[in-house]
Amino acid sequence: MSRPVILGLTGSIGMGKSATAAMFRARGVPVHDADACVHALYGPGGAAAAAIGEAFPGTLSPDGSVDRAALRATVLGEPDRLRRLESLVHPLVARARDDFLATHAAAPLVVLDVPLLFETGGEAGCDAVAVVTAPPEVQRARVLARPGMTEEAFAQILAKQMPDAEKRRRADHLIETDRGFPHAEAQVDAVIAAVTKPAG
Repeated sequence: MSRPVILGLTGSIGMGKSATAAMFRARGVPVHDADACVHALYGPGGAAAAAIGEAFPGTLSPDGSVDRAALRATVLGEPDRLRRLESLVHPLVARARDDFLATHAAAPLVVLDVPLLFETGGEAGCDAVAVVTAPPEVQRARVLARPGMTEEAFAQILAKQMPDAEKRRRADHLIETDRGFPHAEAQVDAVIAAVTKPAG
C-alpha cells in the first residue's frame, strides 16, 4: 500500500517558514502545523488544557485555556516539571499528527511543519527535510521588527534552536527566503518535484 511522501519543513525563527508552508498549501499539499496543533491543544476545551490545569494548578485562564506565561513560570528551571509537561503534551501532538497522516493517506505528498524538528529528533519520521533559511542579518531584522520583540528575547529563542548552519548541513533541500517570493516559490516547486518523482 502506498503512502504519502512525508516532507519535514523546518527553520529557525524569522527565516520565513510560515510563508513557505503557505506556498506548499497553495500548491495543494496538505500541511500539518505543529505550532497550530499545540495552540489548539492549549486553547479553551483543548485536550491538553484540562490535564495541564490538573498537573499544574494556577496555570489556566478563566476561559479554560492554558495561561502560557503562568505555565512558563511554573516549569522554568524545573526539569522534572518540564518533563511532566512534555509527557502530557507530546502524546497528544503525536496523535494529532497521526490523525493528519491517516486523513491524507491518499495524498502523494504531505508536509510536517515543525519548528524544532531536528531538536526533537522528528526528522526520523520524515522521508526528506527542507530547511527554510536566510542570512543572519535578514533573520535578525525580521525578528526584531515583530511587536514586543527584544534583543534579549531573540537571544533566548536562538539559544534553544539548533544553529542555522547545522540545519542547512542536515537538510535534504534548502529554501532561501531572502531573494523574494518568486525565487522561494521556484524552490518550493523544485522540492515538490524532487520528492515526488518516481524512484528509479
